Amino acid sequence: MAETEQTGSKADICIIGAGSSGMTVAKALKEAGLAVEVFEKGSDIGGMWRYENDNGQSSCYASLHIDTSRPNLGYSDFPLDPDLPDFPRHDQFLKHLEKYADHFGLRDLVTFKTEIVSVEPIGERFRIRFSTGEEREYSTVIVANGHLSDPKLPGFPGNFDGQESHSHHYRTADPFADKRVMVVGIGNSAVDIAVDIARRAKHVFVSTRRSAWVMPKYLMGKPIDQVSGAIVRRFRLSTKVTRQIMSWLIRLGVGDQRRFGLPHPKHPMWREHATLSQELLPYIGHGYISVKPNVLELRGNTVAFVDGSKEELDAIIYATGYNITFPFLPTDVFDPRQEAGCLYRRMLSLRYPGLIFAGLVQPVGPTIPLVELQGKWIAGLLSGQMSLPGPEDRKREVEAHRADQRKTYLDSDRYVLEVDYRTYAGQMKRDLQSGRAGIN
Repeated sequence: MAETEQTGSKADICIIGAGSSGMTVAKALKEAGLAVEVFEKGSDIGGMWRYENDNGQSSCYASLHIDTSRPNLGYSDFPLDPDLPDFPRHDQFLKHLEKYADHFGLRDLVTFKTEIVSVEPIGERFRIRFSTGEEREYSTVIVANGHLSDPKLPGFPGNFDGQESHSHHYRTADPFADKRVMVVGIGNSAVDIAVDIARRAKHVFVSTRRSAWVMPKYLMGKPIDQVSGAIVRRFRLSTKVTRQIMSWLIRLGVGDQRRFGLPHPKHPMWREHATLSQELLPYIGHGYISVKPNVLELRGNTVAFVDGSKEELDAIIYATGYNITFPFLPTDVFDPRQEAGCLYRRMLSLRYPGLIFAGLVQPVGPTIPLVELQGKWIAGLLSGQMSLPGPEDRKREVEAHRADQRKTYLDSDRYVLEVDYRTYAGQMKRDLQSGRAGIN
C-alpha cells in the first residue's frame, strides 16, 4: 500500500485507477524518478480486465476475448507469453497485467479500496477528497480509471414488459436459456454477446440502426491485425488505403455480408471502427441469429421495427455504448460532453494543464501499447525532459485534430475519442525525441 502523507510520502502526482492504463503510466513515472501515488476504488489491480471487479466499473463478461492479437497487445518491454492463444481471454490478460505490476514493483504505489470523491483546482494545484474523508493536494492529477462504466441507453418509445439490461451488466448466457432475445447494437461487444447467447437461447435478434462492416478475426489463417500490419510494413501505406485494401480482401475471403441479411453501411470501411467477429456471419447463416433494422417502438412483449416487422421477445440487451463521465470532476472543471475530444495530444486539459487523462482514446489499432506510449509522454513532460507549446498553440493542435477527425470518421458521438494508432503514436514519439511537444 502506498505511504500516506502522515508516514512521509512526498508524492505530488496522483493517478486515479489501477487498471492497464494506470499501471503503465505509474511505471513510466517511476522510471523517470517521479514520486507518484495511485488510488484504486477496488481491492486489486486490473480495471475492466478483472471479472466481477469489486470497484463496480468492469464490463467484463465470462466469454470475453481480446480483439487484438497477442503479439500486438503487450507492453514493449513485457510481451505476453508466446504460449498464450492468438486472442487471449480476459483472465489470461489479467494474469499478465498482475505479473507486469509485480515485476516492476507497481503495487507498492497503489492505495486500494479508496475512492476519489472530488478533484478541485486550487490555483495551479488540485485538492482531492477521498472516500475516507481525507483531503490531499497534488500538482498533477492523472485520470486513468476508464470511460466504459456509465451505460448509454437509446430511449426507444413505448415500454417493454420483458427483461431489459445493458451489455455492461452482461456476464453469462445462463439467464437467457431458451428465450427469444434481442441485442441492440452491432459493435464488438454486441456481436460477442449475441453469439454467446445464441448457443443457449431459443433465438437471437440483432437490431442495428445503420449496420457495420464486419471483419473476421482471421484472414488467410492469420489474425487480421497481423495481416493488415504486414501490408502496412511491406508497402508503407496509410491507414486509410490499408483499410480499403483490407475491405477488398475480406470481400474475397468471406464474401458479401449482404448475403447474410446484414446491409452494407452507407459509408466506406475506413470511416468507422469496424466490428470484429469470426462467428457472427456463420451464426446468421446457421439460423441462430437474425438481423433486424432499428426499433420503432416497444409494445409490451412485442417490438416493432422501422421496416414494419414485429417480433415477440423475452429479453432485450442494449449494447449501445457508454456516456463519458467522471463523477469526481465537476463539469465546470471538466465537461466530458464538450472536452472529451478536445484535449491537447488527447491527454491535457486546455484549461488545467495539470489535469491529464490516460487511455481516453479509441484507436484504430491496439489500445494498450498506445497508452504505454502516453505514459512515457506524460513522464517526459512531468520530468522536464519535454516542454509544452503555449496555450494558443495547444488550442490550435486540438482544433486541427478535431478537423481531421471529422474529415476521417463518421459524424457521431461514438468517434469523439477516435485516433489513428500510427499517426498518434508518431506524434508522441516525435515530441519525446525533440524534447518539445508539437502542434501537428
